[in-house]
Amino acid sequence: MKNIAIVCKGKADKDFFDSFIEHLIENKSINLYEKTISFYILGGKGSLFKVENKNYQELQSEVLMERTEKILFVIDADDVINDAIYGGYENTEKALNELISQLDFQEFSSTYIMCDPITKTGYLESFILSTIPEQQRHCIERFLECSQFKSKENHKAILNQIYNIAYPNAPYKFAHSHFDELKEKLCLLFSNEL
Repeated sequence: MKNIAIVCKGKADKDFFDSFIEHLIENKSINLYEKTISFYILGGKGSLFKVENKNYQELQSEVLMERTEKILFVIDADDVINDAIYGGYENTEKALNELISQLDFQEFSSTYIMCDPITKTGYLESFILSTIPEQQRHCIERFLECSQFKSKENHKAILNQIYNIAYPNAPYKFAHSHFDELKEKLCLLFSNEL
C-alpha cells in the first residue's frame, strides 16, 4: 500500500481536506482501498517554506523508502500587501516551486494555492467564501468590514465561524465550479497514475 501526502499549513486546512476527501469518496470520485493519507501540518506559512523543517526530513525519508509516492502541497496565497516575499499568488507559487525543487520532489508533487479564484488573494476561508451566493457573501463581507477586526487570524476565525453557523448542515458547496481544479488534483493524487 502506497502513501500519499498532503502538506498544509494548519489544522483548519486538514479539517477542510478531510471533509472534501470524504465527499469525493461518497461520490465515488476516489477510493482509499489502495492508498493511505499522511498529513504534514507545518504551522505558519514561513515554516512551510523552510527546507530544514523536520516534517520535510520525515517526508524525504518516506519518499526514499518508496512508501510515499505522491505529494500535494497546499498553501494560502494571502496578499502581497501583507507579505512582500511570500504574499500574493505569484510570490507564493514561485516560493513553493523553489521549495519543491530544493526538496527534489518535482516528479511526484503537485500544488494548490488557496485563495479567492477571482482575485487570486486570500486563504482557505476566502476560497470557501467565494463558493456561496453573491448576496450572502456580500452580507458576510459587510459584517467583517463593520466589525473592523484588525488581526488576520481573528478575521479568519470569525469568517470560519460565521460560515459554519450559516451553513451547519451543508458546510461546503463542493459542486461549485471553484472546487473543480482542487477536485481534479485530489483525484489525480488518489489515482494510480504518476
